[in-house]
Amino acid sequence: MITGGARGQGRAHALALAAEGADIVAADAPGPMAGLTYPLGTEDDLHETAKLVEELGRRCLPISVDVRDPGQVDAAVQQTVTDLGSLDIVVANAGIVSTGPLHEVSDEMWRQLVDTNLTGVFHTLRAAIPVMRRQQFGRVVVTSSMGGRMGIPDLAAYNATKWGIIGLAKSVALEVAKEGITVNVVCPTTTQTPMVQPTGGEDVPDDLVRRMMKANPIPRPWLQPEDVSRGVVYLVSDPGVITGSVLEIGLGGSARIH
Repeated sequence: MITGGARGQGRAHALALAAEGADIVAADAPGPMAGLTYPLGTEDDLHETAKLVEELGRRCLPISVDVRDPGQVDAAVQQTVTDLGSLDIVVANAGIVSTGPLHEVSDEMWRQLVDTNLTGVFHTLRAAIPVMRRQQFGRVVVTSSMGGRMGIPDLAAYNATKWGIIGLAKSVALEVAKEGITVNVVCPTTTQTPMVQPTGGEDVPDDLVRRMMKANPIPRPWLQPEDVSRGVVYLVSDPGVITGSVLEIGLGGSARIH
């Protein structure tokens, strides 16, 4: 089950896991959110993900889920178990971003960021962990960000949610470590998705690309979603010796973190 599975990183994770033999539940298409500068994933996007997974020979169940709503998350987990028989892997990937100095962040935007990025992960893990406990098996990966490992100007509210995710995941990892369940975190740097480039790559100014390349020790402006998916596959295919870890996929940026 992948939240935020309609496109971007979520779709890439769905395809990477399907290629490894997994059936997929793609959960996305949240309710409207005000003030975002990019469109959210839609039911059409969800069905496109399902089509691409099915072309790989695996089942895909697309479910409209807003992770801010615990009832919708609980229902999606139950539907997963009913339709597919088990819930072996959860990728808590749904998230939004908003930029700007902290004094310009509205109460509404703060709530949306916290409710989606942090509370949404809480809802997802709370619903999934009891199922995995009954199975005595589970692999959970939570999507944080390199913004959850450092301070970044104009991303204070967003980064607060991404730091919080790491504390949540590490603590849950300790709670379930004896029950065949692992909980880990991926921290990607800027990734080329519709959230970052809502109109595609052709309109990105050359000077912005150069600045981003200069900021990264590995001279690339950003990751591709598939770069993150390789980390997700690594963590969910682990035999059970890695938990509570943070995998920084940051084009070398983590070398600057003390």
